[in-house]
Amino acid sequence: MLCTMVLMPRKKKVGSVPVYLNVYDLTPINGYAYWFGLGIYHSGVQVHGVEYGFGAHEYSATGIFEVEPRQCPGFTFRKSILIGRTDLGPKDVRSFMEKLATDYSGNTYHLITKNCNHFCNDVCIQLTGKSIPSWVNRLARLGKRSTSVL
Repeated sequence: MLCTMVLMPRKKKVGSVPVYLNVYDLTPINGYAYWFGLGIYHSGVQVHGVEYGFGAHEYSATGIFEVEPRQCPGFTFRKSILIGRTDLGPKDVRSFMEKLATDYSGNTYHLITKNCNHFCNDVCIQLTGKSIPSWVNRLARLGKRSTSVL
């Protein structure tokens, strides 16, 4: 007698290291705008106890930087969001960031098309397969739509 073999879908392997998106307010108005789904935010990705961010400067050197988690200078911390998990170790994450450095030089920063939230979204997708919440970069998307209409 033959047995019928049923193939069960494999569960996706989930990493063991949490990857967080740390979101900061750029302006006190966010305290009110947040509840309407609006606001202007800075964000950084936290993994292995290090927060990585992206910022502007006038040089072709990388705009990627490291800070203490939830302590990015010049911004007011709002919340930390668990995006997913990764299996990359600390050295692998650092190596990954060094590879990204060529794509994220400080003089390529653009408030609407290539900002800190775009950087964080790219990092989160690569590390976890998941995007950041859409509200974090909503104003940049609205700005892009309005400039494309002109």
